[in-house]
Amino acid sequence: MVVASVTMIRTKKDKEDEIEQKQVFNYPVILLEGAVVGMLTGLVGAGGGFLIIPALVLLSKLPMKQAVGNSLLIIAAKSLIGFTGDLGKHIMDWKLLIIVTVLAIAGIFIGNSMSKKVSPVALKKSFGWFVLVMGIYIIIKELLFPGVGGH
Repeated sequence: MVVASVTMIRTKKDKEDEIEQKQVFNYPVILLEGAVVGMLTGLVGAGGGFLIIPALVLLSKLPMKQAVGNSLLIIAAKSLIGFTGDLGKHIMDWKLLIIVTVLAIAGIFIGNSMSKKVSPVALKKSFGWFVLVMGIYIIIKELLFPGVGGH
């Protein structure tokens, strides 16, 4: 996370992200990144968005906004699979689940309207800083407080 965030923060001055270019995909790299990110998120149980977006931006060379959209689709599919796997094993607080879902959907619409006002370069750099802070937090938490708040 820390390495990916630093790479995202250090943008080139020519604003290449804002220039639309023909997209060329390296499918073996995409398959490898998908497998690695899948294994890492399966291992730690969370944090997929923090790993998926940098992987899509850095390895697949997707524009930031397209990477976010793809990441949300991937996370939605993984969440649905995890949720259906837990249905028979745990008691669901359906009221809380519905409240969080409604708020998340409202957040999607608000975020979508806000994203039209933010440049891709600024979005990429901001997300890079956010991932850096989260990466440092996770490192400190795991080194100083191992096992606290875990599963």
